[in-house]
Amino acid sequence: MAESIIKVLNVNKSYGTLKAVRNLNFNVLPSTCFGFLGPNGAGKTTMMKMIYGKALRDVTSDSQIKVFGLDPDKYELNIKFLSGVVPQEDNLDEELNVWQNLYIYGNFYGMHRNVICQRIDELLKFFELSSKKLSKIRELSGGMKRRLLIARALLHTPRLLILDEPTTGLDPQVRHLIWEKLRQLKKAGLTILLTTHYMEEAFQLCDTILIMDHGEKIIEGQPGTLLEKYIEAYVIEIQDETLGEIAMKMPIPDSIRPDCSHGNPLFYSESLNALKSLTSRLGSGGYYLRQSNLEDLFLKLTGRALNEQQ
Repeated sequence: MAESIIKVLNVNKSYGTLKAVRNLNFNVLPSTCFGFLGPNGAGKTTMMKMIYGKALRDVTSDSQIKVFGLDPDKYELNIKFLSGVVPQEDNLDEELNVWQNLYIYGNFYGMHRNVICQRIDELLKFFELSSKKLSKIRELSGGMKRRLLIARALLHTPRLLILDEPTTGLDPQVRHLIWEKLRQLKKAGLTILLTTHYMEEAFQLCDTILIMDHGEKIIEGQPGTLLEKYIEAYVIEIQDETLGEIAMKMPIPDSIRPDCSHGNPLFYSESLNALKSLTSRLGSGGYYLRQSNLEDLFLKLTGRALNEQQ
């Protein structure tokens, strides 16, 4: 079995009385995508920062973080030379053009000018930004800026790419383009660590997901396997409030699980026929019968109500 790129053992992190991360354990294997999911305030970004040395864990005798075999509390710079980080917020220099943003970043890593120039050309081509090489940052769309941020993080050819909400606010076309590029990078051997609020993004990219809430791990595993194990295969999503009230007054067989925790009810079941039988009593509209997805599982595990961080 391949040696883990990241090992996290019994890790905790507190900010005063706030316990941001609670006894977290996981491993990240090479050439895989590992995803953190959770509501705002779940501890995802805090855990990411501890991995690349931007936050110190609470020191206990059994607590350990290893990235490439190194402790980020002691070897932050060594880990940074092996990692690329794409922050949640855009921090590109708007006074410089695209090429200049990348070139200056390459200098931070002590790269030779010829190597920097070659990598810039390769990455701009890879992320379909070659025509924007001399454009100022303020002239770029949101999708172009995100692709440029990822290109910048890859300039020094890291072994680990850390992505914090990489496609937030982007349109579907750009999101799918970024997904495809990340798949290609992973196939070429890059290890990816990802936080995202997009369940479809996690399903498309991640080999393993870890769902957190209030700093704790709730569940971990391969997305498809978790769906099969922890959520029914099909769901009726009631979209009309009046129809929802009617549905809840109907006799519901034991093979169907109603969920009325927030808004209009949903009805889950392993039996597609059982749900079809229910829809035959609901009429022809106001509901949607579909397969369950990662968002259904996420909401089942973390709840539908907003917490104080949202």
